[in-house]
Amino acid sequence: METSDCEVIVVGGGPVGLCAAFLLAGAGIDVQLFEAETEVVRDLRASTFHPPTLDMLEPFGITDELLAGGLVCPDWQIRLHPSGERAVFDLSVLAGETNHPYRLQCEQWKLSLALLSRLRGEGRAVLRFGTPLSGIEHDDAGVAVTTEGGERVRARLLIGTDGARSLVRRSLALPFEGETYPETTLLVTTDVPFEEHLEGLSNVSYCWTDGGNFSLLKVPGRWRVSIYPREDRSIDDQLADEAVEASLQEIVPRSEPYRVLEKRAYRVHQRIVPAYRVGRVALAGDAAHLNSPAGGMGLNGGLHDAFALTDAITAILRRGAPLARLDAYDRSRRPVAAEQILAQADRNRARMRERDPVARREILAGLQAITADRERLKAHLMRSSMIEGLRMAAAA
Repeated sequence: METSDCEVIVVGGGPVGLCAAFLLAGAGIDVQLFEAETEVVRDLRASTFHPPTLDMLEPFGITDELLAGGLVCPDWQIRLHPSGERAVFDLSVLAGETNHPYRLQCEQWKLSLALLSRLRGEGRAVLRFGTPLSGIEHDDAGVAVTTEGGERVRARLLIGTDGARSLVRRSLALPFEGETYPETTLLVTTDVPFEEHLEGLSNVSYCWTDGGNFSLLKVPGRWRVSIYPREDRSIDDQLADEAVEASLQEIVPRSEPYRVLEKRAYRVHQRIVPAYRVGRVALAGDAAHLNSPAGGMGLNGGLHDAFALTDAITAILRRGAPLARLDAYDRSRRPVAAEQILAQADRNRARMRERDPVARREILAGLQAITADRERLKAHLMRSSMIEGLRMAAAA
């Protein structure tokens, strides 16, 4: 059946889709958001917010809410384990370039809930959680989605923020170019306080160990541990309780067992579409690009997409800009994803995958030289904190 039209349909109710809907509704644009899940999923996903993302969310009071529910990280580090030799990247050098010269460790679902609470009081937004779609159509006149229940909703424009398996991207017949890394990563959370056992540990720490590597990212009340498993055993075997326990004991030996709160395996992808816009449909976030989580840029890049895309849509629907304004969104954001986010995440992964002890020490010495030079450190952090990429996008 037909329903009354809205101006913009957002497909995907994760943080990027909710952010896009929030920004559009705030600009006075009627929006409907469709999400297959019945509620915000509180699972093991992104947890790092970079300084410019906090700057963007600050005017809406969201940054203060995230700060109240997260952990400020004034620095992050790369270290050799178990010796503890390390390069520490002090984010205070970014003061003057951002209102938030630090990383924030906060689960992404807390952002989703903050956005959701604001959207529920916004008359311009209709939230359709628990409403999976069966089809998407678009032509020169507009766009339409069909729900699995047979309802059809039309709009002038559509945003796809529906993740790695995006129905929107498939409906556009866009290839998802790139690769899937051969290794599988194990993600485990535990409430064991690693900071009490590893001297000088930062809340975000990437660690080399003999023959492998792991990372430790702290969120309130627990640590997220990314374990890069052995290649001579199956993933199922290494997800077994005793295998996870053995992996954690290798990081910090304890007389008592670890309490594991959550665990899962995931594969890392590096992929991007050849175009962010086809006609009246545009993609953002994981629907448009996927990258290694090393460096914490995926969620942030998706949120930056949402700000840029909704600005373009507002210009079209409220300021008379032509539909081609969406091409400017593509020109500004896609090169940043390809040249900054994906490329940098790939370098981060390659660095931590290095196995040769001599090469590791050379890399660490080079990083320590950067952290000892305030000018070089600032230049490095301008890139890794995504400030440089945003400025590049603004100049495109």
